[in-house]
Amino acid sequence: QVQLVESGGGSVQAGGSLRLSCAASVRTFGRYGMGWFRQAPGKEREFVAAISWNGGSTSYADSVKGRFTISRDNAKNTAYLQMNSLKPEDTALYYCAADQWGLGRRLQGEYDYWGQGTQVTVSS
Repeated sequence: QVQLVESGGGSVQAGGSLRLSCAASVRTFGRYGMGWFRQAPGKEREFVAAISWNGGSTSYADSVKGRFTISRDNAKNTAYLQMNSLKPEDTALYYCAADQWGLGRRLQGEYDYWGQGTQVTVSS
């Protein structure tokens, strides 16, 4: 069983930055692909970014490309999402997820474990 705990959310003005962290309670963290998803009020959860087990492959939603960066530190069992140039439309509950196949994919159904989420609020 993998437990994921997100942190780093908060309130920020448009144009600001936040760095989300996702700490995993598993020794084999380096085998898992990791993804970030978000859900805004009244909307479905959507893909944000993903990274493969060794960080060699990353992918982003078009809406965040060039502004967000996903990374990981396997020695610390932690994945990160650096969010720059934040916009009010980035306001959402952000979840991290782990994919046991290590690929870091875009589809929610490909992920096996999920965190509880961390709230990000961007004001104009």
